[in-house]
Amino acid sequence: MTKDKDKEERTINLLDLIPVRKIEWEKKEEGLVELLKPKFKHPFLKKHLLPYVKRPYFRIKLDSVGSFIWGLCNGNLSVKEIAKSLKAEFGDKVEPLYDRLALFLQSLEKNRFIEYK
Repeated sequence: MTKDKDKEERTINLLDLIPVRKIEWEKKEEGLVELLKPKFKHPFLKKHLLPYVKRPYFRIKLDSVGSFIWGLCNGNLSVKEIAKSLKAEFGDKVEPLYDRLALFLQSLEKNRFIEYK
């Protein structure tokens, strides 16, 4: 097998991936979502410092588009299906659709808020 064919087989299309949430979150009364990122990940810090901290989470507030996307990252829909739902819900407000969606999902993955299956 040549290197070119080997690269082609390893190419992953973002649109075919299925995002899955990895962190806790809350839905506020306006329908917006707040992600709850733990302040401490190390088991020692969790055990010894967390009981003394008033707010154990960083709260990341998402706008209406981000909240809509977060709600669809349930492990059942592919990125392509999320894009279709996003276009149906918000129309031209989210253009350029695929670029914005890809950047948002990359940011979520980079911060370990989602993973792909």
